[in-house]
Amino acid sequence: MVGQRKNTLAAEAVDKGGEGMPYRFLGRTGERVSLIGLGGSSIGAQAHENESIRIIRTALDNGINFLDGCWDANPIQSETRTGKALRDGYRRKAFLMTRIDGRTAPAARRQLDESLQRLQTDHVDLLHLQGVNQMDDPDFIFAPGGALEAMLEAQQAGKARYLGFTGHKSPDVHLKMLETAAMHKFTFDTVQMPLNVLDARSDNFEKRVLPVALRSGLGVLAMKPMGDQILLKTRAVNRVHCLRYAMSLPVSVVITGCDSLPILQQAWGVARSFRPLPDLQTASLRV
Repeated sequence: MVGQRKNTLAAEAVDKGGEGMPYRFLGRTGERVSLIGLGGSSIGAQAHENESIRIIRTALDNGINFLDGCWDANPIQSETRTGKALRDGYRRKAFLMTRIDGRTAPAARRQLDESLQRLQTDHVDLLHLQGVNQMDDPDFIFAPGGALEAMLEAQQAGKARYLGFTGHKSPDVHLKMLETAAMHKFTFDTVQMPLNVLDARSDNFEKRVLPVALRSGLGVLAMKPMGDQILLKTRAVNRVHCLRYAMSLPVSVVITGCDSLPILQQAWGVARSFRPLPDLQTASLRV
Protein backbone atom coordinates (compact mmCIF):
# COMPACT_ATOMS: atom_id res chain seq x y z
CA MET A 1 0.00 0.00 0.00
CA VAL A 2 1.25 3.46 -0.87
CA GLY A 3 0.02 4.87 2.43
CA GLN A 4 2.07 2.39 4.45
CA ARG A 5 5.37 3.08 2.70
CA LYS A 6 5.04 6.62 1.44
CA ASN A 7 6.91 8.38 4.25
CA THR A 8 9.88 5.98 4.05
CA LEU A 9 10.11 6.35 0.29
CA ALA A 10 9.88 10.14 0.46
CA ALA A 11 12.56 10.35 3.14
CA GLU A 12 14.91 8.01 1.31
CA ALA A 13 14.64 10.06 -1.87
CA VAL A 14 15.48 13.41 -0.29
CA ASP A 15 18.97 14.83 -0.81
CA LYS A 16 19.83 18.33 0.36
CA GLY A 17 21.45 20.37 -2.39
CA GLY A 18 22.19 24.01 -3.07
CA GLU A 19 20.64 26.60 -0.77
CA GLY A 20 19.39 23.85 1.55
CA MET A 21 16.79 22.74 -0.98
CA PRO A 22 15.87 19.04 -0.90
CA TYR A 23 16.16 17.21 -4.20
CA ARG A 24 14.61 13.93 -5.28
CA PHE A 25 15.30 11.66 -8.20
CA LEU A 26 12.99 12.01 -11.17
CA GLY A 27 12.09 8.35 -11.35
CA ARG A 28 14.46 6.14 -13.27
CA THR A 29 15.90 9.11 -15.22
CA GLY A 30 18.36 9.75 -12.39
CA GLU A 31 17.82 13.51 -12.72
CA ARG A 32 17.72 15.43 -9.43
CA VAL A 33 14.83 17.86 -9.18
CA SER A 34 13.86 20.21 -6.39
CA LEU A 35 11.15 19.07 -4.00
CA ILE A 36 9.22 22.22 -4.94
CA GLY A 37 8.54 23.02 -8.58
CA LEU A 38 7.36 26.38 -9.89
CA GLY A 39 4.05 26.25 -11.77
CA GLY A 40 3.83 28.21 -15.00
CA SER A 41 0.19 29.21 -14.77
CA SER A 42 0.80 31.62 -11.89
CA ILE A 43 3.71 33.20 -13.79
CA GLY A 44 1.40 34.10 -16.64
CA ALA A 45 -1.29 35.33 -14.24
CA GLN A 46 1.03 37.75 -12.42
CA ALA A 47 0.02 41.30 -13.33
CA HIS A 48 3.53 42.60 -13.97
CA GLU A 49 6.01 40.94 -16.28
CA ASN A 50 9.09 42.19 -14.43
CA GLU A 51 7.76 40.76 -11.18
CA SER A 52 7.12 37.37 -12.76
CA ILE A 53 10.68 37.34 -14.10
CA ARG A 54 11.93 38.23 -10.64
CA ILE A 55 9.95 35.34 -9.12
CA ILE A 56 11.47 32.83 -11.56
CA ARG A 57 15.02 34.04 -11.05
CA THR A 58 14.63 34.21 -7.28
CA ALA A 59 13.35 30.62 -7.30
CA LEU A 60 16.33 29.44 -9.38
CA ASP A 61 18.77 31.37 -7.17
CA ASN A 62 17.33 29.61 -4.12
CA GLY A 63 17.63 26.05 -5.31
CA ILE A 64 14.29 25.49 -7.07
CA ASN A 65 15.26 24.02 -10.41
CA PHE A 66 11.97 22.54 -11.71
CA LEU A 67 9.99 24.91 -13.95
CA ASP A 68 6.64 23.63 -15.23
CA GLY A 69 5.65 25.49 -18.36
CA CYS A 70 1.92 25.94 -18.89
CA TRP A 71 1.32 28.00 -22.00
CA ASP A 72 -2.31 26.96 -22.51
CA ALA A 73 -3.47 28.25 -19.11
CA ASN A 74 -2.38 31.83 -19.81
CA PRO A 75 -2.30 32.25 -23.55
CA ILE A 76 1.41 32.25 -24.37
CA GLN A 77 2.30 34.78 -21.65
CA SER A 78 3.77 32.29 -19.19
CA GLU A 79 6.36 30.85 -21.56
CA THR A 80 7.25 34.23 -23.04
CA ARG A 81 8.07 35.53 -19.57
CA THR A 82 9.90 32.34 -18.66
CA GLY A 83 12.04 32.69 -21.76
CA LYS A 84 13.04 36.20 -20.74
CA ALA A 85 13.79 35.03 -17.19
CA LEU A 86 16.08 32.28 -18.49
CA ARG A 87 18.42 34.70 -20.22
CA ASP A 88 21.80 35.68 -18.73
CA GLY A 89 22.79 32.15 -17.80
CA TYR A 90 19.64 31.19 -15.90
CA ARG A 91 18.76 28.44 -18.39
CA ARG A 92 21.62 26.37 -16.97
CA LYS A 93 19.96 26.40 -13.54
CA ALA A 94 16.59 25.12 -14.74
CA PHE A 95 15.10 21.73 -15.37
CA LEU A 96 12.60 23.04 -17.89
CA MET A 97 9.31 21.44 -18.81
CA THR A 98 6.66 22.36 -21.34
CA ARG A 99 3.38 20.78 -22.38
CA ILE A 100 1.61 20.28 -25.68
CA ASP A 101 -1.99 19.26 -26.22
CA GLY A 102 -2.04 18.39 -29.93
CA ARG A 103 -3.16 14.83 -30.59
CA THR A 104 -1.69 14.55 -34.08
CA ALA A 105 1.99 14.58 -34.99
CA PRO A 106 1.77 17.80 -37.06
CA ALA A 107 -0.01 19.66 -34.25
CA ALA A 108 2.45 18.39 -31.65
CA ARG A 109 5.47 19.38 -33.77
CA ARG A 110 4.10 22.88 -34.32
CA GLN A 111 3.27 23.42 -30.66
CA LEU A 112 6.69 22.27 -29.47
CA ASP A 113 8.53 24.49 -31.94
CA GLU A 114 6.40 27.47 -30.87
CA SER A 115 7.16 26.73 -27.22
CA LEU A 116 10.89 26.50 -27.85
CA GLN A 117 10.75 29.86 -29.60
CA ARG A 118 8.88 31.48 -26.68
CA LEU A 119 11.22 29.87 -24.14
CA GLN A 120 14.27 31.03 -26.13
CA THR A 121 15.93 27.63 -25.94
CA ASP A 122 16.76 24.80 -28.32
CA HIS A 123 15.40 22.09 -26.03
CA VAL A 124 13.27 21.34 -23.00
CA ASP A 125 14.28 18.85 -20.36
CA LEU A 126 10.79 17.38 -20.16
CA LEU A 127 7.97 17.36 -22.70
CA HIS A 128 4.47 16.44 -21.53
CA LEU A 129 1.24 15.71 -23.33
CA GLN A 130 -1.24 18.00 -21.65
CA GLY A 131 -4.89 17.38 -20.75
CA VAL A 132 -5.03 13.60 -21.11
CA ASN A 133 -8.55 13.53 -19.67
CA GLN A 134 -10.71 11.57 -22.12
CA MET A 135 -10.81 7.79 -22.47
CA ASP A 136 -10.07 7.98 -26.21
CA ASP A 137 -7.03 10.25 -25.78
CA PRO A 138 -4.55 7.33 -25.52
CA ASP A 139 -5.88 5.84 -28.75
CA PHE A 140 -5.37 9.09 -30.65
CA ILE A 141 -1.94 9.71 -29.12
CA PHE A 142 -0.56 6.26 -29.92
CA ALA A 143 -2.20 5.92 -33.35
CA PRO A 144 -0.04 6.15 -36.50
CA GLY A 145 0.53 9.86 -37.07
CA GLY A 146 -0.38 10.59 -33.46
CA ALA A 147 1.30 12.96 -31.03
CA LEU A 148 3.67 10.36 -29.61
CA GLU A 149 5.28 10.04 -33.02
CA ALA A 150 6.26 13.72 -32.92
CA MET A 151 7.42 13.47 -29.31
CA LEU A 152 9.77 10.61 -30.14
CA GLU A 153 11.08 12.56 -33.12
CA ALA A 154 11.71 15.55 -30.87
CA GLN A 155 13.57 13.37 -28.39
CA GLN A 156 15.76 11.91 -31.12
CA ALA A 157 16.45 15.40 -32.46
CA GLY A 158 17.51 16.67 -29.02
CA LYS A 159 14.54 19.00 -28.62
CA ALA A 160 13.20 17.10 -25.60
CA ARG A 161 15.22 14.96 -23.20
CA TYR A 162 12.38 13.12 -21.43
CA LEU A 163 8.72 12.43 -22.21
CA GLY A 164 5.58 12.22 -20.06
CA PHE A 165 1.93 13.16 -19.79
CA THR A 166 -0.41 15.21 -17.64
CA GLY A 167 -4.04 14.61 -16.74
CA HIS A 168 -6.31 16.54 -14.42
CA LYS A 169 -9.54 14.62 -14.07
CA SER A 170 -9.64 10.83 -14.27
CA PRO A 171 -7.50 8.08 -12.72
CA ASP A 172 -9.11 5.72 -15.23
CA VAL A 173 -7.67 7.71 -18.13
CA HIS A 174 -4.21 7.74 -16.51
CA LEU A 175 -4.35 3.98 -16.11
CA LYS A 176 -5.48 3.50 -19.69
CA MET A 177 -2.65 5.74 -20.89
CA LEU A 178 -0.10 3.63 -19.02
CA GLU A 179 -1.70 0.39 -20.26
CA THR A 180 -1.76 1.65 -23.86
CA ALA A 181 1.90 2.64 -23.60
CA ALA A 182 2.76 -0.84 -22.33
CA MET A 183 0.85 -2.43 -25.23
CA HIS A 184 3.06 -0.42 -27.57
CA LYS A 185 6.19 -1.43 -25.60
CA PHE A 186 6.76 2.16 -24.57
CA THR A 187 7.32 3.58 -21.10
CA PHE A 188 6.93 7.24 -20.25
CA ASP A 189 9.58 8.89 -18.09
CA THR A 190 7.14 10.90 -15.98
CA VAL A 191 3.46 11.37 -15.19
CA GLN A 192 1.73 14.40 -13.66
CA MET A 193 -1.47 14.22 -11.62
CA PRO A 194 -3.41 16.07 -8.90
CA LEU A 195 -2.32 14.86 -5.46
CA ASN A 196 -3.79 16.56 -2.43
CA VAL A 197 -5.86 15.96 0.68
CA LEU A 198 -9.10 16.34 -1.29
CA ASP A 199 -8.10 13.76 -3.91
CA ALA A 200 -7.35 11.36 -1.05
CA ARG A 201 -11.07 11.19 -0.14
CA SER A 202 -12.24 10.06 -3.57
CA ASP A 203 -11.72 7.31 -6.15
CA ASN A 204 -8.35 8.80 -6.49
CA PHE A 205 -4.97 9.25 -8.11
CA GLU A 206 -3.07 8.58 -4.89
CA LYS A 207 -4.43 5.08 -4.31
CA ARG A 208 -4.94 3.96 -7.90
CA VAL A 209 -2.38 5.63 -10.17
CA LEU A 210 0.56 6.47 -7.94
CA PRO A 211 1.47 2.83 -7.12
CA VAL A 212 1.33 1.85 -10.80
CA ALA A 213 3.57 4.75 -11.79
CA LEU A 214 6.09 3.93 -9.08
CA ARG A 215 6.26 0.25 -10.05
CA SER A 216 7.15 1.36 -13.59
CA GLY A 217 9.89 3.67 -12.34
CA LEU A 218 8.16 6.86 -13.51
CA GLY A 219 8.94 10.19 -11.96
CA VAL A 220 5.69 11.46 -10.43
CA LEU A 221 4.89 15.17 -10.64
CA ALA A 222 2.33 16.20 -8.03
CA MET A 223 0.21 19.18 -9.06
CA LYS A 224 -2.65 21.11 -7.50
CA PRO A 225 -1.56 20.56 -3.88
CA MET A 226 -4.22 23.10 -2.82
CA GLY A 227 -6.87 21.63 -5.12
CA ASP A 228 -7.19 24.80 -7.24
CA GLN A 229 -7.47 26.78 -3.99
CA ILE A 230 -10.65 24.89 -3.04
CA LEU A 231 -8.97 23.44 0.02
CA LEU A 232 -7.83 26.83 1.26
CA LYS A 233 -11.38 28.16 1.03
CA THR A 234 -12.54 25.46 3.46
CA ARG A 235 -10.21 26.91 6.12
CA ALA A 236 -9.69 23.34 7.34
CA VAL A 237 -6.10 23.42 6.08
CA ASN A 238 -3.61 26.07 5.02
CA ARG A 239 -0.89 26.24 2.36
CA VAL A 240 1.73 24.72 4.64
CA HIS A 241 -0.51 21.73 5.47
CA CYS A 242 -1.27 21.17 1.80
CA LEU A 243 2.35 21.33 0.72
CA ARG A 244 3.52 19.04 3.52
CA TYR A 245 0.85 16.49 2.65
CA ALA A 246 1.89 16.32 -1.01
CA MET A 247 5.59 16.27 -0.13
CA SER A 248 4.99 13.30 2.18
CA LEU A 249 3.91 11.19 -0.78
CA PRO A 250 6.58 9.30 -2.78
CA VAL A 251 6.64 11.90 -5.56
CA SER A 252 9.58 13.49 -7.32
CA VAL A 253 8.37 17.08 -7.16
CA VAL A 254 5.41 19.07 -5.85
CA ILE A 255 4.44 21.78 -8.33
CA THR A 256 2.78 24.84 -6.88
CA GLY A 257 1.82 28.26 -8.17
CA CYS A 258 3.73 31.22 -6.76
CA ASP A 259 2.40 34.56 -7.98
CA SER A 260 4.32 36.63 -5.44
CA LEU A 261 7.66 36.53 -3.67
CA PRO A 262 6.10 35.94 -0.21
CA ILE A 263 4.23 32.87 -1.52
CA LEU A 264 7.43 31.65 -3.17
CA GLN A 265 9.41 32.16 0.04
CA GLN A 266 6.80 30.25 2.01
CA ALA A 267 6.97 27.34 -0.42
CA TRP A 268 10.74 26.98 -0.34
CA GLY A 269 10.66 27.40 3.45
CA VAL A 270 8.32 24.40 3.73
CA ALA A 271 10.59 22.40 1.43
CA ARG A 272 13.79 23.27 3.27
CA SER A 273 12.35 22.31 6.65
CA PHE A 274 10.42 19.33 5.33
CA ARG A 275 9.88 16.24 7.44
CA PRO A 276 7.45 13.54 6.23
CA LEU A 277 4.12 13.61 8.01
CA PRO A 278 3.49 10.63 10.30
CA ASP A 279 0.79 8.39 8.84
CA LEU A 280 -1.70 9.30 11.57
CA GLN A 281 -1.19 13.02 11.04
CA THR A 282 -1.36 12.57 7.29
CA ALA A 283 -4.67 10.75 7.60
CA SER A 284 -6.06 13.49 9.86
CA LEU A 285 -5.42 16.09 7.16
CA ARG A 286 -7.71 14.33 4.70
CA VAL A 287 -10.61 16.76 5.00
